[in-house]
Amino acid sequence: MNSGEKGLTMSKNALQVITCKAAVCWGHEEPLVMEDIQVDPPNFGEIRMKMLCSSLCHTDILCQKSYPTPLFPRVLGHEGVGVVESVGKGVTDFKEGDMVIPTYVGECKECGNCKSRKTNICEKHPITMDGLMPDGTSRMSCKGHRLYHLFTCSTFSQYTVINTNYAVKIDPSLPLPHASLISCGYSTGYGAAWKVAELGKGSTVAVFGLGGVGLGVVNGAKAMGATKIICVDLNGKKKEKGKIFGMTEFVNPQEYDKPVSEVIKEMTGGKGVDYTFECTGVPAVLNEALESTKKGLGVTILIGAGNQIIAPVNLLSLFSGLTLKGCLFGGIQPRSDLPVIIGKCVNKELQLDALVTHEIKFEEMGRAFEILKQPDCLKLIIHMT
Repeated sequence: MNSGEKGLTMSKNALQVITCKAAVCWGHEEPLVMEDIQVDPPNFGEIRMKMLCSSLCHTDILCQKSYPTPLFPRVLGHEGVGVVESVGKGVTDFKEGDMVIPTYVGECKECGNCKSRKTNICEKHPITMDGLMPDGTSRMSCKGHRLYHLFTCSTFSQYTVINTNYAVKIDPSLPLPHASLISCGYSTGYGAAWKVAELGKGSTVAVFGLGGVGLGVVNGAKAMGATKIICVDLNGKKKEKGKIFGMTEFVNPQEYDKPVSEVIKEMTGGKGVDYTFECTGVPAVLNEALESTKKGLGVTILIGAGNQIIAPVNLLSLFSGLTLKGCLFGGIQPRSDLPVIIGKCVNKELQLDALVTHEIKFEEMGRAFEILKQPDCLKLIIHMT
């Protein structure tokens, strides 16, 4: 094949429809049901992956509850890692056998946003919320029904199709659970401290919510040189986990008869912290996070997503010079920034084993959401094979 023909052909496997198992959500808040589904061949610019490992994120539960819109029947899951089974026409950057993680944010490196390096909201490859591939179609079906995807993938399936603009190759030496974790949650938190806040050495930080995202923030803040990292959570069991990732102080709001913002100001000489990170998705917590920062200089970064799309904000806080900033995927540009995090994991600079509290086999997916609700559950790893 000459250079002009490169990418014009597809692998033989890409001509076949695959029947495999997937965990399907048939309706609003309905349990996941293990079904035989059909996964179509990859179209132009797509790859089909055999999923090896996946992990559960609270966003999956929100989508089961019709957030932000009801799209059913649907195959959930957006954290995971797999191996390329076949490639479609036009694919030149991936080949069969490559280890890949999906991302729900693209990066073209050519649009004004990508070139600015100030945002990861790519103009050419934005996040997709309609449950379909970028061309407006689905690659999955079951019992004659078209199945909606979650973002540009669906990792709760033994096979899935991904547009290559939302896929990143990884070092095959990276442990599969770690690869799954950095495809969304952990990287979202780490990136918020690294890319969005751009923390400086000596910064003071408060993190609201110590789940997988919050612990990623803690890790990122420590790596950036923060000297005081205060963590806020109602679950006292999270305290030890916080210490592992770099937390310096822990606050359980239930142990105080005053607002958390007052507690944090008392811990910082009455001033408040430089940065707060809201990782819970609870609207009331957002204002506490704002009030916990330094007047005139404080920055609050909104990360957590909840059931409520609209949340009241105390405008007086903003009028005192505070900044409220939202972010998606922690400001991470997949092709430019994820390799940095992957490299740190491979070099054992980041220890992600402490995030994993539960592991199940794929056929046990029916109880996955209940496990995530347990107070001692941080991240649930699903072994797909």
